[in-house]
Amino acid sequence: MAPKAAPVHLVLVPLLSLVLPFSSLALTQDFCVADLLRPATPSGYPCKPKALVGSDDFYSDALAKPGPVIQPFNTGLASATVKQFPGVNGLGISATRVDIKPGGVVPMHTHPEASELIFVIQGNISAGFISAETNKAYVKKLGKGDLFVFPQGLLHFQYNIGNSTAIAFNAYSSPDPSLQIYDYALFGNTLSVEYVAKGTFIDRKEIMRLKALFGIVSVP
Repeated sequence: MAPKAAPVHLVLVPLLSLVLPFSSLALTQDFCVADLLRPATPSGYPCKPKALVGSDDFYSDALAKPGPVIQPFNTGLASATVKQFPGVNGLGISATRVDIKPGGVVPMHTHPEASELIFVIQGNISAGFISAETNKAYVKKLGKGDLFVFPQGLLHFQYNIGNSTAIAFNAYSSPDPSLQIYDYALFGNTLSVEYVAKGTFIDRKEIMRLKALFGIVSVP
């Protein structure tokens, strides 16, 4: 006689006990405004006491004007992630604004834990990403009102192809999307020129120039 299957609840309860501690804190209540005075956890920031929560916690004007320009990319970045906008804690959303000067670029980068949606409100942008499976590049020219999506974890970029400043708002599937910029990863560190040259086949002098561009004293 075949053994009886275990009751469903005997299987689900242990699994849920493993998953729930790492789930969003906001899933078990109406909201979980971030208490930025306390350290973040794997599931987000601890909740601010509800008695101290007000309407302003769910409001932000962080994207109302351009952010500081980041050089050498000639692009302004303003952020409305959980650190600037505590109300998004646990909600799986956040946003940024980019103001890309003519010839400027949002360099090749990745968000390991978040997908991204770009919405162009001014100018013309070339945007694209590279598939991790095939290394195929998916590139599209975007104008005012256009949308483009970057899948989670894939290398992607935005480049101003017009003659005036391009402005776009970007939404993320995380309240605090991590970011790794390819240029900084290769040249903005103390990894030796030799290692970078062997891994990229870029001329040593060019590597030293790029490291200097990012303020790094070259390590032979």
